[in-house]
Amino acid sequence: MPALLPSVADAAGLRARRRELLAAAKLYVCTTARTAEGDLADFLEAAYSGGVDIVQLRDKGLEARAEIEALEVLAAVARRHGKLFSVNDRADVAALVGADVFHVGQGDLTTAQARELLGDDVILGRSTHSVTQALEADADPGLDYFCVGPVWETPTKPGRAAVGLGPLRAVAATGTAKPWFAIGGVSAGERLDDVLATGASRVVVVRAVTEAADTEAVARSLRARLA
Repeated sequence: MPALLPSVADAAGLRARRRELLAAAKLYVCTTARTAEGDLADFLEAAYSGGVDIVQLRDKGLEARAEIEALEVLAAVARRHGKLFSVNDRADVAALVGADVFHVGQGDLTTAQARELLGDDVILGRSTHSVTQALEADADPGLDYFCVGPVWETPTKPGRAAVGLGPLRAVAATGTAKPWFAIGGVSAGERLDDVLATGASRVVVVRAVTEAADTEAVARSLRARLA
């Protein structure tokens, strides 16, 4: 079993450990609370066992109390595996559950606002949808990583136009200072091949893992290709 990631109470070295794990991260998965399936803990165990580096809970239908309960499950599994877990959009919830990672979109909290609420230990990430936004995120000293996409249209982001592979090539060519992830419709097979061919080396996936018949096997296959 990997060493546990330090708890929020272990202040010394927490920031450095989180960033060390981020630097090594290749596979980032977003999931709902899996209320319909009723298998959140089992799904998370399988995902992390298969090599997923970061799991984000993203479930817009949850009230705050239910989100916190689901995140407590996520936090416990992440700690056991020595991996990172992420909270989407809600800084208050992120603070309450001791999130490793806090992720925001273009219209959400500014970096300064998120840092004021969460402090310096939490990893901050932002979604970007163009080369300009990606480079702005890379230049932002308060951000730790960013995502570029959606590469393909995806039902998890209805109404969001796909940006295609071009921005991935452009961002990869700049030699960014920060880790960054391709996101949006990425799946095993040709699509992952196309993403890797741009120079991108990290991906965020949703359905490729959350809808897999064998979560652990699919995660392991994806992580091996990204390695």
